[in-house]
Amino acid sequence: MARRARASAREPGGCQGPCLDSLAADYNRSDLEPLLLEAFRYHKWANLQLLDVCSKLSDEQLQLTSAGTYGTIAATFLHLAAAEQRYVKRLGGSPPQLSEKSAFPGVDSLRAQMERSGDELLALAGQVRPDDTTPAEGTRHVRHWVPVVQSIHHGNDHRTHICTILGQNGIDYGDLDVWAYARAAGGYVTA
Repeated sequence: MARRARASAREPGGCQGPCLDSLAADYNRSDLEPLLLEAFRYHKWANLQLLDVCSKLSDEQLQLTSAGTYGTIAATFLHLAAAEQRYVKRLGGSPPQLSEKSAFPGVDSLRAQMERSGDELLALAGQVRPDDTTPAEGTRHVRHWVPVVQSIHHGNDHRTHICTILGQNGIDYGDLDVWAYARAAGGYVTA
């Protein structure tokens, strides 16, 4: 199947065309803000749920890995937590306490740190303006929407890596999708 030629500057390519066509031209940021905040609530919930599952693993199990994933469960969680702390810092929050070079502090310590950074991301997501910028590499800056969106993507990506490792080793990790979050957070209501 041939790939479609790159879209012009006026026409998005791939699946974006149909998706963007469905957006109202006059959408209001205040209408979208509660949805963004709910996405961050889900992000925090999913991180903590998976950490709770992994708190029951042995040190040997935390060293499990699978092909195509970031690394071991421990290394992936450390990377996820350290990156989230960097996103918080880029958005004007507290400085990182971890890096990928840090020793693995244990699941309980990571859980406490990710609860704190999850709370900070939630607060910052409701405050930052998408076009504000923060320093990036060298003399370049990055718009605030980039670390906001990247934090959600990054969490999903690496939670999936950890779930892959768990699943390939026969370890049940429960339901971490948005439907499970909706059941836990009152997302279902009686009509």
